[in-house]
Amino acid sequence: MPLALTTVFADLPDPRIETANKLHPLTDILVIATCAVIAGADGWEEIAEYGQSKEDFFRRFLELPNGVPSHDTFERVFAKLDPDAFADRFGRGMRALCESTGLVHIAVDGKSARRSAQGTFTGCLHLVSAWATESRLILGQRSVPEGGHEITTVPDLLAALNLNGAVVTLDAAGCQKATVEQIRQQGGDYVVCVKGNQKGLHDAVADVFDRAGGAELAGCDMAGEAGGGDGREEERYVTVVQDPEGLPGGWTDVGAVALVCRERRAKGQKSEGTGHYYITSLRVRAAVLAGYIRNHWGIENGLHWVLDVAFREDDSRARTGHAAANLGMLRRVAVSLLTRTKVKGSIKTRRMKAGWDDNYLLQVIQGITA
Repeated sequence: MPLALTTVFADLPDPRIETANKLHPLTDILVIATCAVIAGADGWEEIAEYGQSKEDFFRRFLELPNGVPSHDTFERVFAKLDPDAFADRFGRGMRALCESTGLVHIAVDGKSARRSAQGTFTGCLHLVSAWATESRLILGQRSVPEGGHEITTVPDLLAALNLNGAVVTLDAAGCQKATVEQIRQQGGDYVVCVKGNQKGLHDAVADVFDRAGGAELAGCDMAGEAGGGDGREEERYVTVVQDPEGLPGGWTDVGAVALVCRERRAKGQKSEGTGHYYITSLRVRAAVLAGYIRNHWGIENGLHWVLDVAFREDDSRARTGHAAANLGMLRRVAVSLLTRTKVKGSIKTRRMKAGWDDNYLLQVIQGITA
């Protein structure tokens, strides 16, 4: 029985030196590791143990000329494996799953693994992900290099994606002239939060809304929405000014600016309201723009929170070579595929079920296409 996952890695360069002593095909190593992480493994020893306990299962699809690799082999290979090429192979299959939906909303945001120490701007491994918010799929990943910053990593990630017809949302770290220009050049639209790191732009957008307020918001489009949970209530109001005047030069194709005001209540007590500015290349109604802004945070709730709770990513101490970044990508693939299965229960429960039930595991990994 063929397994689509085995073809995902067909053209992935093998980082090992070409010798006759390579005991295990690269595809065997990567397929076992992917399935093991989906099924509950969080480290190299657990991955190897899972593979050994499921050796008969894997022999239905893999060569395994010398059995299942040891945990040292898994760690050595993943430490040497090019993390960008590895992420891009998964990204191709994931993109195929959401292309049929037409316009794709891609949220780009970074997350740190606190115990994987590295010389980045956060002092630890920092992974920047591209997340298809509606399909809840990982589309790409880049790790911030030693001495690097998320700001300079975002363009590398975007360059690996097909942005034609997509709407890309970014927080303030992505509010850079070169980044929004790149999105437009790649055929996408953008919605970007504006904060104090771009003071000139921030002040100019604030002036736009000061003038609009002086004119009693004549010609502005507005939308309101409410939400909440766990004893909290939140009201959001979005005001949009189309074709704003007075913005500094160099910001490509700004079609509108938006002000999002939030008011929260917890246990009947009203907290101080907040306001954030956005620029966008879109010319859409306030209600539509509000949806993109709200759904951007799906990457926090649908990906980052799950990685910490169900996969304990912050506890991971992997740090040799590229091992931590590649293991991080496996976790993100696992979240994507487990989320798509029509099974009740938490992601943690689904991981356990994948470890117990080989048929369910096969159902999960059918979400990966070559």
